[in-house]
Amino acid sequence: MALSATLPIQDSAANLFQASSTDVDEHCAGLGRWRLSYDQISAGAFRGSFTQLSLPRVEVFREITSQQVRQYGQLGANSFGIGLPWHGDGEINCNGASVAGAQVITCIDAEVDMCTPKAFEFRGVVTSAALIEELAARLDIELPRTVWHQLRAMEMAEAPVARLRAHLAAIQEMITTAPERFDDAGVRQALVDALLVDIMDMLPTARPTAPGRNVVARKRTVDRARALMHGSGDRSLSLLEICKAVGASPRKLGYCFQEVLGTSPMHYWRAMRLNRVRRDLKRGTEASVYDVAVQHGFWHFSQFSLDYKRHFSELPSETLRRARSSPAICTSWTSHQSTSSSP
Repeated sequence: MALSATLPIQDSAANLFQASSTDVDEHCAGLGRWRLSYDQISAGAFRGSFTQLSLPRVEVFREITSQQVRQYGQLGANSFGIGLPWHGDGEINCNGASVAGAQVITCIDAEVDMCTPKAFEFRGVVTSAALIEELAARLDIELPRTVWHQLRAMEMAEAPVARLRAHLAAIQEMITTAPERFDDAGVRQALVDALLVDIMDMLPTARPTAPGRNVVARKRTVDRARALMHGSGDRSLSLLEICKAVGASPRKLGYCFQEVLGTSPMHYWRAMRLNRVRRDLKRGTEASVYDVAVQHGFWHFSQFSLDYKRHFSELPSETLRRARSSPAICTSWTSHQSTSSSP
């Protein structure tokens, strides 16, 4: 029986949104109602694209990012998301653990916090947690309550995961070759039914991966260090101060960051501060580049300029000059940031 016969879903016109960007913040601002913020971790020119097909009560997405990125925030209040890693030059870190093999990433009314590798492609489905709960109740399906309100990598039965993967591939092919077919109400309803059947077949088989004791301890150390890095206010802490605060030697902290985030604490900390500088410059600040750099702990200005250009493929002065000449873009991005969840 089609799910539409079990749970009537209001018909509405399909909405196809596609965007591409060469700036990580502009890419993030184009994610629609998702309240996410991105930090570019790896150095190099950023290229990203985002495609979203809005169906009745279901959204299908495809995202591509060229650089290693930390994503944090929310998909939206009361949201359910299920994603399949498609491609990537490395592992994904989700909730402190690496995602490998055929694992599926689920976000059930939860905060998002994950690091994705270079050349990463992610596809999936977003709907409301209330819809998933209602379907489960009507179909007498027991949901994995232990993972509610958590972002988790989960093992699931291969067959429904393979079906969802095939459906997502077919949808992307249709978007590329014949997007006008989504104007057909019958096509839209058939897609919604197929996707919800896949999800409701997958969830009862979900087995959350249990991280080992060492993984939990390392994630706790990294979380404490990152909280200090992100919450240090106007004064930029030194890495030594962070090590002292979390009770870990630089060597131990390095092991923890490599295991949890796939990068060193020094590289992560420098990347975070470079992202902060860039955001201040993109607001068209009246302060000089030098003053902004010093505020975020960069005392060696020539080295800062080299690091900045290596990370974002442009000089900080170019970022500021472009921001001052395009105030509308700055205002739009700042407004998006004000609605995003803080890390």
